[in-house]
Amino acid sequence: MQHIRLSLARLFRRLPFSPSTTPLQALTYLLGISLFSISFLVFLNSSVSFVITDLIGVKHGVGDIVGTLGFVDELVALVACPLWGLISDRAGVRQVAVVGYALIGLALILFVQAKNVYPQLLLARIFFAIGATAAATMVTAILPSLTNDTGLDAADEDDGPKTPTTVTRSFDSEATITPDRYRQDPRIAQIRRDSDDRERSRAGHGRPSALAGYVGLFTGCGALVALVLFLPLPARFSHLEGVTLADAVRYSFYVVGLVSFLVAVFVSIGLRGIKGEEGKGWRLLFTFHSTPSDPEVNTSSTRTRILPYRHLLLRSLSLALSDADIALGYLGGFVARASTVAISLFIPLFVNAFFIRHGFCQGSPTDPSPELKRECRQAYVLASILTGVAQLLGLIFAPVFGYLSSRLARRRSCVNWPVAVSCMLGMVGYVAFPSLESPEVSDVDGRGGGPVVLLLAAMMGVSQIGAIVCSLGSLGRGVLKVEETPEREEETRDADQVTLTETAEFGEEVRAAGETAPLLEGRSQEQAEQEDNTRVQLKGSVAGVYSWCGGAAILLLTKLGGYLFDVWATGAPFYLMAIFNGMLLFASLSIDVARAARTY
Repeated sequence: MQHIRLSLARLFRRLPFSPSTTPLQALTYLLGISLFSISFLVFLNSSVSFVITDLIGVKHGVGDIVGTLGFVDELVALVACPLWGLISDRAGVRQVAVVGYALIGLALILFVQAKNVYPQLLLARIFFAIGATAAATMVTAILPSLTNDTGLDAADEDDGPKTPTTVTRSFDSEATITPDRYRQDPRIAQIRRDSDDRERSRAGHGRPSALAGYVGLFTGCGALVALVLFLPLPARFSHLEGVTLADAVRYSFYVVGLVSFLVAVFVSIGLRGIKGEEGKGWRLLFTFHSTPSDPEVNTSSTRTRILPYRHLLLRSLSLALSDADIALGYLGGFVARASTVAISLFIPLFVNAFFIRHGFCQGSPTDPSPELKRECRQAYVLASILTGVAQLLGLIFAPVFGYLSSRLARRRSCVNWPVAVSCMLGMVGYVAFPSLESPEVSDVDGRGGGPVVLLLAAMMGVSQIGAIVCSLGSLGRGVLKVEETPEREEETRDADQVTLTETAEFGEEVRAAGETAPLLEGRSQEQAEQEDNTRVQLKGSVAGVYSWCGGAAILLLTKLGGYLFDVWATGAPFYLMAIFNGMLLFASLSIDVARAARTY
């Protein structure tokens, strides 16, 4: 047992988590938040048609109903994502994640109680969307907290005495400065703590990108969990004696809903005590300001600072104009979510349209009869193969993008070339795929198919995961970034200078440094932490805006891409994706060039 614990401890140290993150918190984030953030959505999207046909009994216009439910889902997400982000900055990410999974479980149970599509099934889908957006937004919001190691008190690390939170206005002019007095001076200790925080920030600069790679990996595994474990449940229940097909669907939703409740319990236990979440809770949800006399809001132990909701939202939006990492994260989230829809929705639609247009699959595309499915089985199989190849390659390359991004982030050079590579792959794949003579993997009856379509599907899948991982990493770096003001830069230079003067002969020079403005105007420890952690306090709001960008991308691609698919060309959604990737490519290269110019 001891050997197993040591092995797990060594494995945990290799993962890109901050020293303040416990193994239970890390496992909960990967196996609870990341793994299941998409599983329930994949299950619902894949089985909603069975609820409509087998439970409610609607046999016609199923495609239109499914499309309407999905459209309403995204409309709800546009409002709920930033709202959940704002709430998490007050109540805490753990509380929002627990509520999200609890709402998902309740919505899945209500889904199979619906007797009609409108309004009962529609309301159940809205209820599910509210919970799903909470869980998805917390994937982004929790990541900075588990990779942030700035602001650690040196006294906490060595169990030594705490340094006072305030500094005096001047040195004792009659005292003789010795090396011991120099090292014990509270102002020098404050400067050293600030310097240590900056060094930790630089050392951990690549952690968000590395952890984003694991998030992409476990999110992909979560989709596989839905496909392998959840979706076959109706078929398994239908084999039981006396169980009808409608009962099988209903029992399946009950089981998956129960799993969501269990995930909520797991998250509630596993995410306790996250660094930076001290003092947060539901009691702060309707607190609009904090005062020094409020011990529950503003204490020396928690140092929680209540920011108005308007400030949280406007600040998270304005960061896109002032910080390149945040802006690239938002744009990357836009492209990543659009890529997900392009692969999961438009590749099967393109294949289906190709077979029907060339007469390989006879019948109406909206006919749900089993005869049409048997007749068009080849189209279904081909669509499954192409989307499966794209998702599999994305799953494989998720940790690769995370590793490359983290290494480059530490070096601070050409940080964005992984996302640039993924964008170039996407542009080639999305332009070439609809230009093929046939999307088939072999030349059947001279149709012109070939294995090159698998390569293009793989390129689209790699592009998708590259946008996901790199955008999450860029967003995490931006949230954890310490903003260097002129005063802090001057303090850094002072700290670097006085560190070299720990000799008695330099006493007079230290005395002179103590009488200069930067040291006389030294900030308290609490003020320094509030300034450094301003963006960390915004992590939920930033995550909400990130998810909002993704929802906007889905609405734009599905509505505009679907319209152009019908009236212009079946390759229109893929051409739009090539344009989106081109925008992200231009932005990433521009940021790297600007950084290189500032460096040299």
